[in-house]
Formats: sequence, C-alpha cells, structure tokens
Amino acid sequence: MQTLVGWHIDMEFREEGHQRTRAAALVRLPDGTEVRGHGTAQRHPSDSDQLRVGEEIAGARALMDIASQMLQKAHGEIDEASGRTSHDLG
Repeated sequence: MQTLVGWHIDMEFREEGHQRTRAAALVRLPDGTEVRGHGTAQRHPSDSDQLRVGEEIAGARALMDIASQMLQKAHGEIDEASGRTSHDLG
C-alpha cells in the first residue's frame, strides 16, 4: 500500500487555574486549507489533579471539532463536484 499524503496536526494546551484545560489543534491539508479545532476539559474539585487526563480529554474534543469541520468540507466538495446533495458522511 502506498501513502499518497500525510497530515500533521499541531496541538497546544493551556491550563487555566487548576480545574480547566484548553486545547487548540491545527491541521494543514494538502489543498492549503487550515482547519482549527478547540476543546476543553474541566476537572471536578473533588477529582485528583491529573493534568494528563485533562489534556487527553481536551485534545480529543479538539480533534472531534476538526473531524466535524472536515466532514462538512468533504460534503461541500462532493456536492460541488456532483451537482447534488451528498449523503451524511458522519
């Protein structure tokens, strides 16, 4: 199997106090499009302080945001190329 393209995703995290983690993700597509996603995680005050878990949750939510945007982009490209409304890809 041959790889045609590769995507690289940049992700940054920011801690806000001891209870909130924010993630920002960016993927650059071969057509020059940049898709940005955001996600947050909030720790309950009674939970132990585990920054890694907050990063995983916030990061996953940022990637889900990107996935949703990319599905919408793909729908638009299919619709434009075919001249009709595409079926839900999600």
